[in-house]
Amino acid sequence: MRTQDAANTYRQEAVENAPPVKILRMLYAGALRFIDRAAASDPADPSSQFVHWVYKAEAIVTELRLTLDAEAAPEFVGQMQDLYLFVDAELQTALKDRSVEPLSNARAVLETLSDAWARVSVDEAPGTAQS
Repeated sequence: MRTQDAANTYRQEAVENAPPVKILRMLYAGALRFIDRAAASDPADPSSQFVHWVYKAEAIVTELRLTLDAEAAPEFVGQMQDLYLFVDAELQTALKDRSVEPLSNARAVLETLSDAWARVSVDEAPGTAQS
């Protein structure tokens, strides 16, 4: 097996076997990384990767929003939905205006949520009970 194939297999298995809270942390880290990359790009330059990185961040935020389970905790889910919709609106504004300024608002919300999930123990997280 080639080294690259082995690395890809390892990464795939690490995600597939990760507890939900760890996957959430990875998603937040990815969205923050993509926002940072977009912010480092020149939004006015058509050849820059600005749009690409914003779309990648937006895809993660959409996935986070769509996986909310309203039956589990309706009030909490409603608040999270509102936060994700705000982040999505800021990302859309960044695209529409070709501006990095709205990215800082989106980043601030995601960073706060990421920090909160970082404090949750994997053993304490819902759906991760240990046998």
